[in-house]
Amino acid sequence: MVYMTVRQARTTCPLDCPDACSLVASIDEARNTLLKIEGDPQHPFTQGFACVKTYRYPERNHHPLRPLYPLRRVGQKGQGRFERVSWAVALDEIAARLQEVVGAHGPEAVLPYHYAGTMGLMQYEHPLTFFRALGASELQTTICATAGQEAWIATYGDRYGVDPEEVPQARFILLWGINSLHTNTHLTPFLKKARQNGAHIVHIDPYENLTSRFADEHIRIRPGSDAALAYGMARAIVKAGLHDRDYIARMTTGFEAFMQVAEEWTPQKVEAVTGVAAETVERLALEFAQAKASFIRTSYGLTRHPGGGSALRAVVLLPALIGAWQYPGGGALLSTSGAFALNRKYLGGRHLLAARATPPRQINMTQIGSALTALQPPIRALFVFNSNPAVVAPRSDLVQKGLMREDLFTVVLEQALTETTRYADYVLPATTFLEHPDLYTAYGHYYLSWNKAVMPPQGEARPNTWVFAELGRRLGLDEPTLYWDAETLARSLLDTEHPWLQGITLERLQAEGFVRLNIPPDHRPFTERAGTPSGKVQFDPPPQVILTEPTPDFPLILMTPPAKHFLNSTYGHIERLVQGEGGEPVLLVHPEDAQAFGAADGALVRIRSRHGAVVRRVRVSEAPIQGTVVLEGTWWEAPAPDGKGINWLTGEHLTDMGEGSTFHSNPVRLEALD
Repeated sequence: MVYMTVRQARTTCPLDCPDACSLVASIDEARNTLLKIEGDPQHPFTQGFACVKTYRYPERNHHPLRPLYPLRRVGQKGQGRFERVSWAVALDEIAARLQEVVGAHGPEAVLPYHYAGTMGLMQYEHPLTFFRALGASELQTTICATAGQEAWIATYGDRYGVDPEEVPQARFILLWGINSLHTNTHLTPFLKKARQNGAHIVHIDPYENLTSRFADEHIRIRPGSDAALAYGMARAIVKAGLHDRDYIARMTTGFEAFMQVAEEWTPQKVEAVTGVAAETVERLALEFAQAKASFIRTSYGLTRHPGGGSALRAVVLLPALIGAWQYPGGGALLSTSGAFALNRKYLGGRHLLAARATPPRQINMTQIGSALTALQPPIRALFVFNSNPAVVAPRSDLVQKGLMREDLFTVVLEQALTETTRYADYVLPATTFLEHPDLYTAYGHYYLSWNKAVMPPQGEARPNTWVFAELGRRLGLDEPTLYWDAETLARSLLDTEHPWLQGITLERLQAEGFVRLNIPPDHRPFTERAGTPSGKVQFDPPPQVILTEPTPDFPLILMTPPAKHFLNSTYGHIERLVQGEGGEPVLLVHPEDAQAFGAADGALVRIRSRHGAVVRRVRVSEAPIQGTVVLEGTWWEAPAPDGKGINWLTGEHLTDMGEGSTFHSNPVRLEALD
């Protein structure tokens, strides 16, 4: 008889979410089984609860679709048929094939495709050391955050903002383009405290969702028109004399040029473009300005339009207009990531890039479909880790066509047998965050965290960095940082003179689990200086208003925002989470649009874009603004009525700043099924 011996261990959620939660794992040591995951009650931001997704992590950790041994393809690409091989055989054969590719076509024929399947710095970014030592093509990681990052940097320089733990002191809160109850769940208790303290909470979003129902007021806005609303609010604030002249004179540049553009955006013009009533524009502006300690929480969703960078700049300039940064809780927040001033010189082999006389070939991950099918000279070897491009990248038709190429050698490191693994020549089993050590920053709070390995790996799973170190040895790569362990990398990252990191050592992190950055309690961002070249908050150049325009052939705009029960495609195979989302992806259609296209509630329709077509079930709902259709979540393909993911419809066109993705700006039409 085997007796259950339960041990509890603190760990950090590795997934692409601002909350970076501290978690408590309950582990049956005798069976090497994860029994339960809960929020850590000692963490000031996690506050003892986890999201609905994380509670299901034990099912993911032990799922039948988790690969536990190296697999080699035996069927045709796309069939997902494999045989088990040893690590030695897999690594020897992969190294030999890689040598052939590099010998025949050069190292830039090799491409890593990766993103934020884990946010731990060792397994997220350090694997790139292998590819940079090899001289491979460089992936531009644009699919999520680059438009927002570039917009914020152009405006404020330093990539941080209001401390979320200070939000209870805000007196007026705009949740602008963020469904925070889905994607920033642990901000909710701080929002509730702000409301108890008298704050009014407004949600600005094209469709009603969980956050809209939580807020005191929901304002529907046409997708991509956020800059127009921000300009209209700025105009109303200045006309009422509620702007902070002293702050503007002391801390900003370009105000006059900004206001010349804003003057064109009368309430009536704003209403015509955004769908927000003229009187609402003016009322919202005055309430925002009069509160002084006004706070805007925004996110990357509103940047996923052709004018997304400009839109974000216009929105986050509003706190500067009224001097909100001077008041506790006042200002804006996109990300806290810039506060983690680590020494990243050797992370992911950055020093190797810096030493190159000529930069390597750059490939935009948002355009991976075109890269795999049309790029010359072609990509001949593809290594996929921490991502599932067959489903998550735009133009699924091109991505999957490219992955089907017999002359493309593909290796996938994974924790689940995803759609992308079906096209792999080798699938290598990856460890989960419970099975390897790593260092975690955050982009929604100011705590640095350390994970130790709290469980042995399932089966023969191995960390990403172990795989690339083994390949490096076989290829004779002599770059020493390629062979660092997580502790060595962490010590290098913490080797910095920045005052916010003083006294934070690896030993302290290992003992405490998480440590708050040494940000002074009275620190008010952007009240003494900004991180821009001028040292000022930049109103110039004035943001553009670049609208997402439907066409006569495709008169609706499709948005694909996050679902409550999924995080990108990470949980797309967990049955209880799939059922939590209703069992299949559904399309939210406004009643007037449903009537115009003859789409009955509960019926299947074809959604067609310029790039392709998918079939989905309709839910007639007043949630979306008229002219916009919404499908929540990046689903795996199997639950869809036609077995196709939503990114068969989305395009590869890029944002105005940061060359980012435009997932929320796809013109479509609805068609009756044949």
